[in-house]
Amino acid sequence: MPVSCAALSFDEDIALRQVGDGAYEGEVRGGWWTPRAPLGGYVMALMLNGLQQAVDDPARAPRSCTMHFLRAPHPGPITVRPAIERAGRTLTSASGRLEQDGKLMGLALGAFSTPWESPFLNDSTMPEVDPPAGRVSSARSVPDIEPPPFVERMVFQHRFGPPLFSRADRGEVGGWLGLREERPIDALAVAVLTDAWFPAPWPMLRAVAPAPTIDLTIHFRAPLPIEDGLLLGHFRSRLVRDGFFEEDGELWAADGTLIAQSRQLGLLIGAET
Repeated sequence: MPVSCAALSFDEDIALRQVGDGAYEGEVRGGWWTPRAPLGGYVMALMLNGLQQAVDDPARAPRSCTMHFLRAPHPGPITVRPAIERAGRTLTSASGRLEQDGKLMGLALGAFSTPWESPFLNDSTMPEVDPPAGRVSSARSVPDIEPPPFVERMVFQHRFGPPLFSRADRGEVGGWLGLREERPIDALAVAVLTDAWFPAPWPMLRAVAPAPTIDLTIHFRAPLPIEDGLLLGHFRSRLVRDGFFEEDGELWAADGTLIAQSRQLGLLIGAET
């Protein structure tokens, strides 16, 4: 169970301090807990923060980051060990290790690059939905289930997919979402938002099934940061097999800009249809 903690800002929750030999120390906060472990996107934000500090070049923006989650951290201190694998004229490739209590908890690879000259070719269209309704969450879709602690840090306004645990014929979830606190949307916030909505297979189930993330890849598709606001998240899953499911996601700004694309492999534990 997560330890209780006073509410801190997102930047405090992902803060890292350099401790020598290129390593950074931080802390996993209990306020980002899911039913089984800290939110994978929050853990990835800690890792990405370390990679960005190692790259140390604001002109080289995150373009892609993949993280594999080997173990679930507990609330408490962690160490991020980033390494620059190659720094070219425009693109830097970095790797990272996240450790806790002397154990390896996660591995990551990231690509950071300046913009390249190219044509703008765009065949992506933001889905048409009702606009955000202020900065409050929709009523719970499953009122008798106590939400995990991290939900209190977020805003969720449902726009996509059948009701949760309705044994629906498709795995689709999403809507407007964001941090509850007002803050510019940067790559670290995007890491959380790509993983924050309920798992896409849940509408196809009859009851809650914990869904830890095995790996998560994010492609950052627009210049960041952007002004504070809610993003439109759309997440779909087409196959659950041997306990594993894929989830493809998109995050859109209110003006129709595609901010990020994501894909993760997750594990459904004890799922029932």
